[in-house]
Amino acid sequence: MAVEDLFATLTSPASEGENGDSQPKRDVQRRSFLKGMGVAGVALSAGSLLPSLVSAEEDHGELTKGDAAILRFLQALETIEADLWRQYAELGGASVASGTAGNSPIDLVDQNGKAIPTGIAPLYIAGLEILDSDMPQYVVDNTDDEFSHELFLKNYLRSKGADVADLSPFATLPPSQVPGVPQIGRLTNLTKLTVDTSWWTRYRNDSKNPDLGDSFEQAIPSLASGQFTAIPRTKDDLVADPTQQNGVGIRTQAIAFTAGFHFSFIEQGGSSLYPSLAQRVTNVEVLRILLSIGPTETAHFQTWQDKAGNALQISFTDPVNGFTVSFPNLNDPTHTAAEADELQTNLIMPEPTFFLDKKFGRCSIVRPTETNGAAMGALESLKNDGLFIGHTSKSGKSDGLIELLTDLAEDADEAQRGGI
Repeated sequence: MAVEDLFATLTSPASEGENGDSQPKRDVQRRSFLKGMGVAGVALSAGSLLPSLVSAEEDHGELTKGDAAILRFLQALETIEADLWRQYAELGGASVASGTAGNSPIDLVDQNGKAIPTGIAPLYIAGLEILDSDMPQYVVDNTDDEFSHELFLKNYLRSKGADVADLSPFATLPPSQVPGVPQIGRLTNLTKLTVDTSWWTRYRNDSKNPDLGDSFEQAIPSLASGQFTAIPRTKDDLVADPTQQNGVGIRTQAIAFTAGFHFSFIEQGGSSLYPSLAQRVTNVEVLRILLSIGPTETAHFQTWQDKAGNALQISFTDPVNGFTVSFPNLNDPTHTAAEADELQTNLIMPEPTFFLDKKFGRCSIVRPTETNGAAMGALESLKNDGLFIGHTSKSGKSDGLIELLTDLAEDADEAQRGGI
């Protein structure tokens, strides 16, 4: 596909060129991006610009450009979430066909109504069930929710004549090679994750707030310093051991426990992003959308952090990635009082902490909710997580996904409440 054609398909325009409104600064950034990709033979004169991701036709509709940009960025992130949760559901979700305990009577279907195979890896499921026996059902439910978020935001944007972000050209990463997994390209890489677990201590701390410039310790330091798989890559990652809980070998336990903490990491991000960006929208209906979807992300996070704390005290060195992960006893009786307060596994309600200004006292809140740079901050956290490893070749050549997401995030962060 020609470069011009590829970038024209990254968004789906309802119409083109209905007014002459342009954004020179943003267009220069996009031209710089194309140059950075080393594209030859692309005309970059003012008369031959590629279609802008923030298109002109939005001016005449009910959405401001800022509102459309925010919704489009969220739709792109929900597309990414739908992709990663589908992978989790395929391998570890409840399945009617296999009779997985706690399963829903309705099998999971994708955004096009097509059935998705789930519960493909019983030993992985058994590993997740060490965290909680309902984990397979929760995985399917979370996946179903993310599918609905992606589809709703696409449909809403299109109903307003606005562009949507089409990430399908970037679904090129290899899937798990466990037998039965559909061999289709994926957007996200769940096999080399560096999982930030500072959200654990952030929500248990009663005197610090990231919005006030505070930082937080990692609950599982090793997860945040290496690269680990959260799904079985091949059948070699599915190890039975009758001497271990649920008959699951340490290798498979480590993968399942990594997934448990990654579930929480993903959903705490959405818990913050929706209220952060809601402060920038203009249209009341768009505000309603963000205020309605955001709390479901928080419900997911609350569930997952409760389950992650049930991980057993194990250590495992991955023979593929070469890193060692250690899951400590977070309820270690030798902890100091301060350590216990920040690590205790059943402290899952957000501890009251300082908000806006310390003179107001402590308040139980979602944190962070700072709106400045919220979209770029969310994208950076996903990049640091390792989800996009594989979208840049060993030689450093990018396929364009990160650049597209960066463009979308910048558009969202530039949105102003009450602006056009």
